Amino acid sequence: MKNTDRVWDLVDSRREDYIGLSDRVFDLPEIAYTEFKSVAEHKKMLEQEGFRITEGVAGIPTAIVGEAGDEGPVIAILGEFDALPELGQVAGIAEHQPVEAGGPGHGCGHNLLGSAALMAASAVKDYLAERGLKGRVRYYGCPAEEGGAAKTFMVRAGLFDDVDAAISWHPATFTGVNEAKSLANTRIDFTFHGRAAHAAGAPELGRSALDAIELMNVGVNYMREHMPDDARVHYAYLDAGGIAPNVVQSKATVRQLVRARNLKELRDLIGRVHKIAEGAALMTETTVESSVVSGVSNLLGNRPLEESMQRNLDRLGAPDFDETDRIFANKIRETLSEDNIHVSFRRIGAEVDPDLALCDFVAPLDRKSEGGEGSTDVGDVSWAVPTVQARVATCAVGTPFHTWQLTAQGKAPAAHKGMVQAAKIMAGTAVDLFEDTGVLNQAVDAHKATLAKDPYACPIPEEVAPPLKAMSNQ
Repeated sequence: MKNTDRVWDLVDSRREDYIGLSDRVFDLPEIAYTEFKSVAEHKKMLEQEGFRITEGVAGIPTAIVGEAGDEGPVIAILGEFDALPELGQVAGIAEHQPVEAGGPGHGCGHNLLGSAALMAASAVKDYLAERGLKGRVRYYGCPAEEGGAAKTFMVRAGLFDDVDAAISWHPATFTGVNEAKSLANTRIDFTFHGRAAHAAGAPELGRSALDAIELMNVGVNYMREHMPDDARVHYAYLDAGGIAPNVVQSKATVRQLVRARNLKELRDLIGRVHKIAEGAALMTETTVESSVVSGVSNLLGNRPLEESMQRNLDRLGAPDFDETDRIFANKIRETLSEDNIHVSFRRIGAEVDPDLALCDFVAPLDRKSEGGEGSTDVGDVSWAVPTVQARVATCAVGTPFHTWQLTAQGKAPAAHKGMVQAAKIMAGTAVDLFEDTGVLNQAVDAHKATLAKDPYACPIPEEVAPPLKAMSNQ
């Protein structure tokens, strides 16, 4: 469709520059808290666009904020650029081919996410200047969404205290306003200390830290039967005590990832997990210590912002994919199961169309979706300020995220088209808020009403610093 809004024209004028930014970040995949090259690329673009830049915010070297405009409302547009471990993949082919064995890759599309967000913020900046409108647009370059909870630390540091509303998006298999449904979570490391001994010559002298972890995991697994249906607990061994089976392991560490539908249920589950750890230590005559690594809150919805974004989506429509895009998408779909494809449709409450390679429609705002939920540190921003997100199709219907198939599509023309469309949706929503303060006031009032019933409490203790080493060493 032909654009009629000036801010959409301003997005289009930046198309090639920001496709280039996205592709450069794709080629520089860096995991949580190590995104030095990626943030440098975003800084260069912020400088080119003329933003006022603040680096290293919230004590995080790879977090950056760019601001433009003065006085008036402050609208934040959130970007990300972190990759995932072991998901490196050659782009543009429909077969598993890592760039390097075990290397990281953009298996969640954050190379697109940050680029579209900065693209939108830049278009809004120019729009405000052209119209002489009072207001500030602020780009937040947020690292470590994948398990690092950087936005939670940024909220805790007060970086959103003067923000009126926040806008973001995420690559997806469909296009629509993101449902404000996610799980609160926390990552806690439990380290058990025992006593080493010769496992054959004097086993009675040993007290195994590894035994304690295994008993803890058994206890957590039994707890699953008695948790809310949508709660989750996952674990990973960080230190299994060494590789020598003839030595009783004196020290071992497990990371427990606890998820729940809201912060209250999360706190309850955390208390139960701690009791299980203490019981495992008692059974093995070891001691246990714990440390919080990260935590995020569940998403809060904001109906006025969601309706404003839906209006932009309905006017813009879905990305305009062509036959070449569909051919590659179908090649990717040949590597997927029928269940993968059905999940995409269930998540937007739509009837399954097995022949639809790329989503060509906008999902309605009120839809009945099914399927499990993940977690995101955007949740904490949504508790701090009214927040809205879009989902925009950038990949084949059925593509599971956090897989090589998603990485393989990260530089495809379809991904670029979705990225540009996402920038237009965010820019249009931001402009609507600057030009119609009534909508913004409604959003703020709705947010205040929610917090009056359920005040925010940061899920990360004040004494816990961003886990720069703990995450980057994974």
